[in-house]
Amino acid sequence: MIAIIATSEGMTRREIGKHRWASLRPMWNMPRKGFEELYEKIPSPKPEFEDIWRLTGGNPDMLSKLYQVAWSVNRVITELIGSKEITSSFIEKWKVWLEEAVKDPDSLWRADVPDEFVRELITRNLIVYNMYDRDPWFWIDEPPQEMDLDLGIGKHIAWQTPLHREAVKRAIAQ
Repeated sequence: MIAIIATSEGMTRREIGKHRWASLRPMWNMPRKGFEELYEKIPSPKPEFEDIWRLTGGNPDMLSKLYQVAWSVNRVITELIGSKEITSSFIEKWKVWLEEAVKDPDSLWRADVPDEFVRELITRNLIVYNMYDRDPWFWIDEPPQEMDLDLGIGKHIAWQTPLHREAVKRAIAQ
């Protein structure tokens, strides 16, 4: 019997991964070339490709969300703040750690970061924890860059998308 499960959700990945029968192969957002091909299929007017790439990091769901709201980044960020429950109490409790993670997601890889906080971020599907070795053998499709802080990608941890990071940034600033 073979079962294939696709998920970007960290808690699901963790639960499945604890079984010895599981073989996990992550799939990151779309590679730049494929994402650009998808972007080109969207009718104009639309923002410049580079701007959309920097907002989505190649995530087709975020591209779809932006298109559906007439490219309003503010609307997508507001929706993320609500749907991910980035509340004032969440910000207040974890502000110091969040401010560091917004600058560099790998700050969450340190031993002194509270496990409860990391679990919260994973449960809310804000980050991908443990980005695996970038050897293409371990990945479906292309692995992400080793590190790109503009896109919120660290060596060990990444924000789900740059828009997820921006939602946290905005919630901190409020």
